[in-house]
Amino acid sequence: MGERPVVLVGRRASYRRRTAVIAILVTRRVRNLDTEVALGPSEGLEPCVANADTILTFERTLLVDRAGALDDDKMRELDEALRYALDLN
Repeated sequence: MGERPVVLVGRRASYRRRTAVIAILVTRRVRNLDTEVALGPSEGLEPCVANADTILTFERTLLVDRAGALDDDKMRELDEALRYALDLN
């Protein structure tokens, strides 16, 4: 699959004990879905979306660089997108 940006969504405390991480794939393909969260320069990325329909689990050793971080508002949006994607509303 190559290098792709992701947003980590697992509990930080779990990363100290586990070798796997849970992440949402980031893509430049915008579909205007309820499961998408718009991202861009303020998060250290080109304009793109985090798509909560694409949840991945992979080895932490595959993480290469940290591009940025999500502020509280973006984290709330991502929380809502995940709830929608997993039908938890």
